[in-house]
Amino acid sequence: MSGDARHFLRSPALPPRTIGHAVWLYLRFTLSYRDVEDLLAARGLHVSYETVRRWVLKFGPAVAQKLRHTRPKPDGR
Repeated sequence: MSGDARHFLRSPALPPRTIGHAVWLYLRFTLSYRDVEDLLAARGLHVSYETVRRWVLKFGPAVAQKLRHTRPKPDGR
């Protein structure tokens, strides 16, 4: 396999914003991978649940950390 073909297989076919939205949906609303797949399909984006799983494994920790930082802190009352 040529170097160009390997690069093509590694690069995402969707914009980073779309991938980030899929990961955010999974983490924020505790959906299943198949639920996220269905939500994306309703928007006309056809990706498999396995692709969503790979995105969550790759980008999930950064998105989860950002979600934790934006969550309101407990008041302590």
